[in-house]
Amino acid sequence: MEEKQYVIQYEDVDLSFDKMILTGINLTIEKGEFVYLIGKTGSGKSSLLRSIYADIPIEAGAARVCGFDLNKMRRYQIPMLRRKLGIVFQDFQLLKDRSVFDNLAFVLRATGMKDKQAMKERILQALDDVGLLQKAEEQACDLSEGEMQRVSIARAIVNNPELILADEPTGNLDPITSEEIVELLMQINKKHGTTVLMATHDYIVIDKFRSKVIACEDGKIVS
Repeated sequence: MEEKQYVIQYEDVDLSFDKMILTGINLTIEKGEFVYLIGKTGSGKSSLLRSIYADIPIEAGAARVCGFDLNKMRRYQIPMLRRKLGIVFQDFQLLKDRSVFDNLAFVLRATGMKDKQAMKERILQALDDVGLLQKAEEQACDLSEGEMQRVSIARAIVNNPELILADEPTGNLDPITSEEIVELLMQINKKHGTTVLMATHDYIVIDKFRSKVIACEDGKIVS
């Protein structure tokens, strides 16, 4: 039997940020899974995601993400971990004064990529994957909100991450566009085998696009 490959392994993990947020977290997510993370506002969903990209420290327990031991991680290793992650935010967080192409190029330059031809190929492939190849030279500020979120997803996948963390990616979108965004994330998951952990309140898309669900409830994580 093939041994399971885990992208996230949390064992009895406690998280606190000024106060205790989540305790006794036991969570495993396998390579290639698509997982929804649900819970009420303030239940700890965003804090869990932030702990995964080492923005909130692990208070207790054992935690590994993409092969990195979060308990033993040094500050200089955090950028190395984040190169294995793609993050999609509710409010897009694009550079509005730059073109779509330059938004993606910014990410690749930040990871140390210098080969301009390889960079161009990577960017155009990511834009093709999200259906925005024709928008490469447009300014980010001129896009619709749905297109902005597609650019945000392209930016998240341009570095070929092992794991995409999507924090309420449909929160600012209308119902039809929300479905399109979730469908796109599922297509990327299937096409590239990229693991996806998506925090959401959108039970309509969860019901339509079925997958594994975990929940933040009463300071705990439950399946």
